[in-house]
Amino acid sequence: MNAITYWTRHWLLLAFFALATGIYVDEPLLYDNFPSDFMWAAATSAYQIEGGWDADGKGLSIYDIWMNDPNHVSDGSSGKVACNSYYFYQKDIEALQSLGVSHYRFSISWARVLPDGIGRINQPGIDYYKRLIAALKAVNIEPMVTLYHWDLPQALESMGGWLNPNIADWFEEYARFCYTEFGNDVKYWITVNEPWVIAYQGYGSGNTAPGTYGPGTYTYQVGHHIILAHARAYRAYETSFKPTQNGKVGITVNINWYDPKDDQLENIDAAERALQFLGGWIANPIYGTGDYPDVMKQKVGDKSAQQGFNQSRLPEFTAEQKVLVQGSADFFGLNYYTSYLTANKIQDISIIDYGYDQDIESYSDPTCYQSSFDWLTITPFGMRKTLNWIKDRFNDPEIIITENGISDRSGNVDDMMRVYYYKHNINSMLKAIKDGVRVTGYAAWSLIDNFEWGNGFTQKFGLFSINFETTDLNRTAKASARYYAKLVKDNGFTADQPCNNTPI
Repeated sequence: MNAITYWTRHWLLLAFFALATGIYVDEPLLYDNFPSDFMWAAATSAYQIEGGWDADGKGLSIYDIWMNDPNHVSDGSSGKVACNSYYFYQKDIEALQSLGVSHYRFSISWARVLPDGIGRINQPGIDYYKRLIAALKAVNIEPMVTLYHWDLPQALESMGGWLNPNIADWFEEYARFCYTEFGNDVKYWITVNEPWVIAYQGYGSGNTAPGTYGPGTYTYQVGHHIILAHARAYRAYETSFKPTQNGKVGITVNINWYDPKDDQLENIDAAERALQFLGGWIANPIYGTGDYPDVMKQKVGDKSAQQGFNQSRLPEFTAEQKVLVQGSADFFGLNYYTSYLTANKIQDISIIDYGYDQDIESYSDPTCYQSSFDWLTITPFGMRKTLNWIKDRFNDPEIIITENGISDRSGNVDDMMRVYYYKHNINSMLKAIKDGVRVTGYAAWSLIDNFEWGNGFTQKFGLFSINFETTDLNRTAKASARYYAKLVKDNGFTADQPCNNTPI
């Protein structure tokens, strides 16, 4: 079977399925190019791929501790070996080369370079990242480095972790260390990945490491400390490193799009409120006014008073902190995956919870394609809407899509739904660029199938498949990898690309 017949057959089957079931059919593609200097990338994180959990003097992280309990992972696995990229990083680079990308987003394991979080350094860990960066640059792939992707050194968690206000000092020390060691070769830094996950899931619901419960109190305190820690790391770079290293520093915010379920004003307001509680919580202090969104301050303040608190559960920035925080980013990192329908719903005032503070209910649109995660439906239109929302609300920042992808359970190389997801999400991003949004880069999540946190190896996001039953853990290109590589090579959409000449 030739390539054209192969792709056409699969897309016709998918089209038939859509028509038969009444599933949402996406809008037509825009055939056009991205800017000539657009950054194409793929992304990973340290704990999810590196393995080597105790190798060469690495310290323990909160995930090394959390994953010791098999009840925290659906398949009872852990990231102790994962993709073994601590030893097999060259295989990752070969996969990146085959994609033709210009950048690779990865994270540094804080405990690998500073085993205690502060103070004592671990030279073998430093050397590992220097080897990785040098190998990337040798094949003309630029590193895009995340300082913190959820794996806090356990030594710092033992002192309160993100609940301790001193973490701003600790994080600045760590950031300065990384800028010093790696900054001459790194031009894009992301301070923190998805503060919402850390604050709400790690210290709110307690569903992820470190498993602390305080959904209506600790959640806001941790979010506050993350913003201040980020700002300290940014100002350190701005004053001490940027003049010589000429890089950029930003933060990555996860935003799902929220559409009102109908045209009722209360539901339109609810959708905006949901966006402000999720994206504006972190973005408004940094990219906007230097303070939390007004709707957050009003909602949390009013509910706190009704619940008997002496002051709002949402912390306040001092005048000095507002100056520190406002404008503390050179770009806006966005992780976008999916969208929800939203309605106004007054929640039970007796429940002290970030989610209940919003007075909304949200749910996935049942007419959209479903991934193997119940929270992730395929809604490419939300990409364009989210990007325009960021542009309009936060002073038209430079935006880099730092994650975007879809899961399945099989890990099959014939991953046509992932091809569909990437094609339409990336095309929606292109439309936003044509709208005037300043999107300068895109990183697909993820480069390889990896350890998906509490879902272990049961969920696959990779462009490349890995058989985790083998010791060589070779990376095998999926159909989505070949599609993405062609898109990168063309720097846009042409009618002769695989899948583009078959309507759906």
